[in-house]
Amino acid sequence: MSYYLSKRHLTVGDPTPFPPGLPKYTNWRFPAKIKMSNGILLLCLNLDVDPPDIVKTQPCAVLECWVDPHSLPSNKAIEAIGTNLQHQFETLNPRMKYKPLLDPSVDDARKFCINLRKLAQDERVLFYYNGHGVPKPTPSGELWVFNKSYSQYIPVSLWDLQNWLGSPCVYVWDTSSAGHLLENYVRLAEQRDAEIRAQHGGIFPEGATPFSDCLQLAACMADEQLPMCPDLPADLFTSCLTSPIETAIRWFLLKRANLPISITPDMTMQIPGDLRDRRTPLGELNWIFTAVTDTIAWTSFPRETFKELFRRDLLVAALFRNFLLAERIMKNYHCTPYTHPRLPPTNTHPMWAAWDLAVDSCVAQLPRLLARDRNPSAEPYEYVPSTFFADSLTAFDVWLSRGGCALSAPVPAPNPEYPPVDPLTIPVTCDATHKHALVPRRPPEQLPIVLQVLLAQVHRLRALISFAQFCDLGPWAVNLALTIGIFPYMVKLLMAPPGDVRPVLIFIWARICAVAPDVRTELLGVGAGSPGVNGVSYFASVLAAREEPTFVLIPNAAEHRAMCAFVLTTIARGSLAGQTALANEGVLETCLERLKDSSDYLLRVWVVMCIAQLWAGNDKIKDDAVLLDAPEVLITQLGPELAPDVRAAFVYALSTFLGAIGAPVSNGEDLQFADTPPAVDPQFLHGGGGTGSLPSVLERGHYKLEAGISTSAVLAVREDASPMVRKEAVVLISAIVEAWRGHIIVCAWIYWEEERLSLKQMNHTSSQESPRTLVDTVLDVWQRHLSLDSDETWPETCYQALSGYFTVWAFLLELAGDPFPEVADKAKLVVDWVVERLLGSGFPLAGVDVELHRGQKQTQTQIFPGSIGPQTKKPTHLKRTSSIAHVAHALKTLGNYALDGLSRPASPSRPLTPEWDEERTDTESRISEAIEALEQLIGEDMFRLKARRAGKRLRDRDADQETNGVKLPLRSKFYEWCNEYFMEPQMKQVESHEPGSKIYNMQLWRRSRNERILTETQAQAEFAPQCEWDRPVSTFHASGASPRIALHAYDTHVSVATDRDKLSVWDWAQRKCLRSWSNRNPSSSTITSVRFINDDTDGLVVAGSSDGIVRIWRHENESAQTNIQLLSAFRAIPSLVVLKRGPGLVMDWSQAAGAFLVGGDSKELLVWDATSETKVDSISTQSNSPLTALTADFSSSPLIVAGFADGTIKVFDRRLRDLDSVIRIHREHASWIVGAKCQRHDEKTLVTASVDGQVHLWDSRNAGQSLHTWRIHERMASFDLHEQTGVFVSTSSLTQSNWRSHTTVVHSLRTGEDRANVLSRVIHPTGLHEMPTTHILPYHSNVVFHPNEMLYAVAGADGTIRLVGCKLQDRREQMYAGILRPYDIPPSARSSMDVNGFQHPDPNVIV
Repeated sequence: MSYYLSKRHLTVGDPTPFPPGLPKYTNWRFPAKIKMSNGILLLCLNLDVDPPDIVKTQPCAVLECWVDPHSLPSNKAIEAIGTNLQHQFETLNPRMKYKPLLDPSVDDARKFCINLRKLAQDERVLFYYNGHGVPKPTPSGELWVFNKSYSQYIPVSLWDLQNWLGSPCVYVWDTSSAGHLLENYVRLAEQRDAEIRAQHGGIFPEGATPFSDCLQLAACMADEQLPMCPDLPADLFTSCLTSPIETAIRWFLLKRANLPISITPDMTMQIPGDLRDRRTPLGELNWIFTAVTDTIAWTSFPRETFKELFRRDLLVAALFRNFLLAERIMKNYHCTPYTHPRLPPTNTHPMWAAWDLAVDSCVAQLPRLLARDRNPSAEPYEYVPSTFFADSLTAFDVWLSRGGCALSAPVPAPNPEYPPVDPLTIPVTCDATHKHALVPRRPPEQLPIVLQVLLAQVHRLRALISFAQFCDLGPWAVNLALTIGIFPYMVKLLMAPPGDVRPVLIFIWARICAVAPDVRTELLGVGAGSPGVNGVSYFASVLAAREEPTFVLIPNAAEHRAMCAFVLTTIARGSLAGQTALANEGVLETCLERLKDSSDYLLRVWVVMCIAQLWAGNDKIKDDAVLLDAPEVLITQLGPELAPDVRAAFVYALSTFLGAIGAPVSNGEDLQFADTPPAVDPQFLHGGGGTGSLPSVLERGHYKLEAGISTSAVLAVREDASPMVRKEAVVLISAIVEAWRGHIIVCAWIYWEEERLSLKQMNHTSSQESPRTLVDTVLDVWQRHLSLDSDETWPETCYQALSGYFTVWAFLLELAGDPFPEVADKAKLVVDWVVERLLGSGFPLAGVDVELHRGQKQTQTQIFPGSIGPQTKKPTHLKRTSSIAHVAHALKTLGNYALDGLSRPASPSRPLTPEWDEERTDTESRISEAIEALEQLIGEDMFRLKARRAGKRLRDRDADQETNGVKLPLRSKFYEWCNEYFMEPQMKQVESHEPGSKIYNMQLWRRSRNERILTETQAQAEFAPQCEWDRPVSTFHASGASPRIALHAYDTHVSVATDRDKLSVWDWAQRKCLRSWSNRNPSSSTITSVRFINDDTDGLVVAGSSDGIVRIWRHENESAQTNIQLLSAFRAIPSLVVLKRGPGLVMDWSQAAGAFLVGGDSKELLVWDATSETKVDSISTQSNSPLTALTADFSSSPLIVAGFADGTIKVFDRRLRDLDSVIRIHREHASWIVGAKCQRHDEKTLVTASVDGQVHLWDSRNAGQSLHTWRIHERMASFDLHEQTGVFVSTSSLTQSNWRSHTTVVHSLRTGEDRANVLSRVIHPTGLHEMPTTHILPYHSNVVFHPNEMLYAVAGADGTIRLVGCKLQDRREQMYAGILRPYDIPPSARSSMDVNGFQHPDPNVIV
C-alpha cells in the first residue's frame, strides 16, 4: 500500500484548475425562447397559368400539398391546397395560428403582413412564400404577387417586406431562384442594422432584434430551378419541411427498382398510426426520424447553432430538422437548398443509412398492415417495432466500454468554412503550454438518440444507466449531456413514481449538480419548465429513508445517500430559499441522525457539508442547530479516528457556523468547469458576524457559547498532521478573529507584553518592574470592574472567554510558523490583520513607534520580539499566577514568520524608541492606557454582539478596512475541492488498475522486478556473512558536509541530506544527481533523519529535522524542478526540548503498518499514523536523556526498542498503559546509543551500538544480559544492521588526533573469534582540512545498508558517498550483487558494460 499519494496530498484541498489550452465549457442552458404564435402562408400558384420564365417538362410534377390541381376546379383546388398546407404546418406546431393567403394581391399582402406584426408585437412570425405560379424572383431581390384582376404580376421588394413584417421572422422561400431572395434579404438586413446602430451610438437598441437574426430557408440557389420529377410533388421543398415521413418514404420507394408489386408509392399516404403515438408505425417512424436528424445536426453543427435552431423553438426545430431531409433529397435533382445562418452539408451523413434501414423495415410490413383495410376478413397483423433504438443503445454501450471515452491528442484544425462542432475539439496550439494537452475524443453519435429513448418506458432504465455511465466520464460529458437537452427529462423524472430508476437518477443528478450548480432553481420548483417539482423533498426522503420498501432496491445505500446529501448541499449553498426549503423538510435533523449512525466516509463528508451550507449566513437555522446541540455533536465527533477529509469537513462546518463564508464567489471565479455562476443571495457574500443572533440563547449565554465553541474547535485540531485540516483551521480562526477582534487584540497585546519581558529576563536586562506586573495588574483591575455586575459568575465567565481566545491566538501563531507553506501564508495574513489593529488600539507598546508602523503597508508582525528556536508546548488558557511568556518563549519570531517566503519591504529605517525612554515611562500611565484600551475593545465586541442579536449587521470602518488586500474572514476552497469527487469517474477503474494503461504496465514491471530482486537477494543472504565486504561499487560527491543518507529498496537511488536543509536524490549506478531541492528548514535547524517510503512504487523522500518537523516530498526522475512537491509536513514532536547537542528528530518507518515512530529531543515517543494523519500513540520515555535510536516493526509486533543518550536500552509495549509501557530495560551500554536494529525475518535478534564502540547482541525475548559484546571502535559515529543477513556495519568517529580518515568495519553476527568475524575493514579519507564541528549526532559520517542488496553506503564528512558491496564466491552471484542489475540498466548505458553485466569504472572517479 502506498501512502501520501491520495488526492488530498497532491492538492491540499485546492480545486483542480481547468486544463490549460482548453476553453471553459459553454453555458448549456438554452436561450430564452422567442414566442412564435402566428404565421402567413402566402401561395402564388395561379393554377392553369404557367409563369412566363418557366418551361415545364412533360410529364411534370403537379402535386401541391399532396393535392392534384387538375382533379378539381381551380377555385376549389387552391382552397384545398391552402387547407392542406395549413394542416401540415399545424403538425409541426399545433399551437400556432396560420393564415393562408391564396393568390393575394399586393394590397392584401401588405395589409395582412402589417396586421400580423401588430398582432405578434415583439414575437417571431413565420412568412411562407410559394411562388410556383409567378415568375422567378429578380436578381435584385423582388418577389411577385398579383394585381386584383390577376392580369399582371406585381413585384414586391424585400425592403417593403421588411418594413411590413419587421423583426424577428422566419422566412421559407419555396420558389425557383430562391437564392436571390435569401441573399438580398441578408444584404438589406445588414444595411438596416448598420443604420440602426449608427442612429443609436454604435449599439443596437435594447429589446430590438436585428434583421440579420431572422432565419431563412430557401429551396434552391439563385441560379437553380426547382425539380420537376413527375413522381415527386411540385412543392418538394414544402413537402419535406411539413410532411417529412411521407416524402422520405416516397423517395425511398422511388430509389428502389426491385420493389415487390404489392408496394406502391401511393401507400406512403396510408401508413397507419398517429404521428404523436410512438407505438404506431407512423409515430415510430416520426420518432426515429427525429432521433436521426437530431443526431445529424448534433454531430455536424456548432453547439451554439444547434441550441439556437434545435432547442429554442418547436416550429424552428421542426423546420430545420426537416430541412436536412430536403437537402438530402433535392441535391439528387441538382437543387441545393440552403439556409441563413449557413449550415454545413449533411446529405451524406452516415446516419441516413440507419434511417433507410428503419424505413425499409416499415415498408416491408406495409402490405400486411394495409391488407385488412382492403379485405376485412384478412387475418390481423401485429406490427413488429423497429430495433433502431435498441441497436443505438448497444452501440452507445460499446462506445463506453471500448475506449471511446478515452482522452486523445488534440484534433487537427477544422475546416475554416465552418466553426468547430464542439469546444472540446478546438485544436490546441503547439506551444510549450498546450503541446501535451489531452482532450476527450469526439462525443458518441448516439447521444441524441439515447435522449429520445428516455421518452419510451420500455427502454428508459437502460437509457438512464447508459447516460449515468456517460456522465461519469467527467464534466465534459455532463456538459454534453446537458447541451443535448437531457435536463428537462431529468426534471420530469423527479415527478415520476419512485422505482427502479431512482438509484440511477440520483447518480445523474449528483453529476449534474457538480458541474452546473445553478440547477437548484429547478430543484426548488421555481425555474423555467419545472412547475410542481420538489427536488428537495425527493432527495431529502432518500437521505432520511430507513425501511422504505422502494429504498431497499438501491444498492450501496450509503453512497446514494451521500449523493443526495451533496445535491441538497448544492441547493442550500448561497440560497436563502434553498436553506429554507431544506429546513422545512427536516434535513438538519436528518443529517445529525446520519452523522451519528453512519461510519461511511463519503456520507459523513457530505452530511457535514450539508450542515455547513444549511447554517452558513442563516441566523434562523443556526438557532435551530443550537437547540439541537449540532455544534456540540460536531466538536464531540471531531477526533483522530476520522479520516483527514472528514475532519476537514467538520472544521469547515464549524467555521461557517462561526461566520466564515460558505457561498460561492459572486462572479464565478471558483467555477472550474462552467462560465455561468449560480445566483447568490447578497447576504451570503460577506461572511462574518459569528453565530448570528441566536434568539433562543440569552446574551451572556451566547457570549459563552461562541467562546466555548471557538476554543473547543481549536483544541480539537491543534495537533493535526494533515495540512488540509490545518488550512481549514486558519479559515475557522479568521472567522473567530473577525467576530471577536477586540478579545483577540487584547490577547495579542498580552502575548507581546509577556514575550517582551521574558526576553528581557533572558538577556539579563535590568528593569525596575517585575515580570507580569503590567499584564497582571491590568487583568486584576479589569476583573474588579467586572465584579460590579450583579451576576457573580460574570467575571469568571469573561476571564474564561479571554483565556479561550488566548488559546486561539497562540494556535494562530503556531500556524503562522507551520511547516506547510500554504497554511503558514494564510495564517500570516490573519496575524498581520490583528497586529495592524493592535498598533492602533491604544495599548502601550514599549519600544515601538506606533505612528511609524501604522503608516507602513508591510507586515506588522515585525513588532514582536523574540528569537528563532524550536517550539515548546503551549498553554491552553491564561494563568495570572505564572507568566504567559513561556507560551511564545521558544516560538519563531513572528517577524521572521511573515518575512520568510514573502517579498515585503524591510523593517522601518527609523529606530525604535530607546530602552531608557521605556524605563522612564510612568507605570501608572501605562496601566491606565492598557485598562482603557482593554475595556474599550471588549466593550466594542459586546456592542457588536448586542447589534447582532437585534438583527442589525454593523459594517463599521474597522471591519471594512483591508490589510494588505486581505479581508476577514478568509474564504475556503474546501467545498470546491470536495465537489470534484462527483466530477471524477467512479464507475470505471482508475488508470493504475486498468490493464494496458501506462501506469498499470509500469506497476506490473515494478512488481515483477521487485519480486526478482527479493528472490535473488534472499539467496545471496546465505553467503554474505562468510564473504568480504570491500568491493567498490560507486563513489560520488554530494555538496555539503556530514550527509545523512538512505537507500531505495529497489531502485538504484540514494537520498542525501546535506548542509542545513538541502535534499537530493542520486542514481548511484550512474553517479548522477537526479533531483536537488531545499527542505525549507529554519536557519537554526538541520536535517537529522532521512528515509524512503513507498519503495514498492515510486518512492517518497521523508526528511525529519531537528526542530521536530517531518516533511514528505515527492520527486520525479526528471530534471525539471517543478516536479518536486511537498506532499505533507507536520510537527512530529510538538513538545521539543532545546538541547545544545542533541540527536534532533529520530525517526523510524513501518511500511506495512503505515506508521512513523519518532522521538529525539523530547520526553515522549510518538507514533503517527500515515493513513489518518493523526497521532495514535504517545508513550512517555520515562527518561531524562534524549532518545537517540529507534526500531520497531508494527506489522508483526507491538514492541518498540529505543536507545538513549545515557546508554539505556528500553523496550516498550504499545498495548500497555503509559507508565507500564516499559517492559524491559538494558543498561550494559555506558554511552550514547547510535543504533538499535532488529532483522526483518528474525525479530528475536536485537543489535545495539553505542558511541564508545561497543556492539551488543541481545535476545529480545529475554530480559537478561546480552548474548555477546564486540568492541569495534574507540569511538563510533554510526551503525546499521542488514535486514536480511547476519551482518552489521559501523564507522568510527573523528577525533582531535585523527580527523583525516575514518574506518568502516563490516562484522558478522557470529559469536566466535572476533578477528574471524570481521568481514572487512576499510579506511576512507575524510577530505577535510580541519576538524569539523556539529551539534547534531551522529558525528561526521553516516553508514546504511541497502534494504535488500548485499551492499552498504557510507557518507563522509566532506560529502563523499561510497557504495561498497559484498564479494560473493561465484561469478554469477557477483553479477547479481554488482553495481548494476541488467534489468535496471537504461539502454543508453548498456554499451559500457561487459558480457557479464559489469560496468567499466570511470577512470576519473577515485574509488
